[in-house]
Amino acid sequence: MNVLYIHTHDSGRILSPYGYKVPTPHMEEFARNAAVFRNAYCTGPTCSPSRAGLLTGTYPHQNGMLGLSQRGFTLDYEKHMVRYFNRLGYTTVLCGIQHEAGWYLDLKQGAEAIGYQEEISRDNSGFRQEDLVDWDKENAMEVCKWLRRYDRKKPFFLSYGMYATHRRFPDKIDKDIAPDYAVPPYPIPDSPETRADFAGYLMSVKSADACFGQVISCMEEEGLLDDTIVLFTTDHGLANPFAKCTLFDSGIGVNLMLRIPGSQANGSVFDSLVSQIDVFPTLCDLLGTQKPEWLEGVSLEPLLKGEQGEVREEIFAEVNFHTSYEPIRCVRTKRYKYIRYYDKEWLKINRSNIDESPSKDFFSQRGLDLQIKYEEALYDLIYDPGERCNLAGREEYEEIRKDMAGRLEKIQEKTNDPLLKGQIPIRPEWKVNRRECDKASSKNPEDYESLGR
Repeated sequence: MNVLYIHTHDSGRILSPYGYKVPTPHMEEFARNAAVFRNAYCTGPTCSPSRAGLLTGTYPHQNGMLGLSQRGFTLDYEKHMVRYFNRLGYTTVLCGIQHEAGWYLDLKQGAEAIGYQEEISRDNSGFRQEDLVDWDKENAMEVCKWLRRYDRKKPFFLSYGMYATHRRFPDKIDKDIAPDYAVPPYPIPDSPETRADFAGYLMSVKSADACFGQVISCMEEEGLLDDTIVLFTTDHGLANPFAKCTLFDSGIGVNLMLRIPGSQANGSVFDSLVSQIDVFPTLCDLLGTQKPEWLEGVSLEPLLKGEQGEVREEIFAEVNFHTSYEPIRCVRTKRYKYIRYYDKEWLKINRSNIDESPSKDFFSQRGLDLQIKYEEALYDLIYDPGERCNLAGREEYEEIRKDMAGRLEKIQEKTNDPLLKGQIPIRPEWKVNRRECDKASSKNPEDYESLGR
């Protein structure tokens, strides 16, 4: 079978198949004929680490992608899913965004580093960042052109990556999106400023949905859906404060949908706990191919076949670098979340690791600097799904805290987490902001610990 991998940027689960009032009808229609995972999580809530986790089947601290690829972080590309499919005799094709090698808009260089055989994206040099959703649309047309000329001699792995819903959002709002009725998702408060900001997300996701629908329609027209596994997901949560680059569910929770030809799971909704690190071994099982020995995830095939109700007891996620260093680890079961911050000398909000936005400005004007992090946090996700009441230190939860801390340490030991040996030293080739830096995109050299290459 072919594999079509469609992915957005920074969308979390803020899509209509997950219950949100957003303009994504094509995604919702697709969900009705796919396996929809409502309890799926990424391995790291920043762009490159998340994608590297999904596409290598290993955690960021194992594969080397500790931070953003455009900031000098790399991985062992021999373990990348694309090279795996190359070795299986597939035709591998990239159209649009990848974020595992170099600058994600430098397409040819990234495609070559990863190992794609073909790179078919349109040129993006003439676009403002606010208009890159239009580049997504041009790339959707290129995907359809490629599918129409596909000779079917070899199966394909095709990655169609969208800039949407990354910031900056489109600055022109359609009439059918009324900012006053666009309530931002938790944990962003409802205000005129945050509603206007969320309206930009709605414009971006509306564009992504149109592109998604165009590609799926083309697959149907060409008679390819019955021969193709379609994977649709995103990298992590929205680029909002207390979401992206945090280990709260608003940061690590992701949409994950799989349409598998002839599967009884199509049209089903799964509440089972799953991680994006499970995608690679799942594809191996669905395709009947041998799993690489390095994979850390578990196959979801028993869920898809109805043989098991759960395949894992917990998921693990991490942060190392986004724009600055912020080492965090978490383990999550269905009931509890345990988060540990390893930079205990800096237990306040890291503003550098919050993308610039009107929502960030809203918080900054209202005492963002006064907010703190806990070195150790335990949350009961039944009674506190927003993860705001820290139970660590309360006597009645001590046994649960010990259990969760033990689960975390067990995963860290098994995967040789460098934080067990101390802080991660910053290499000269990595571009890393100082934690005191207010803006992620600062151009002041004094705001950097290392300016990279």
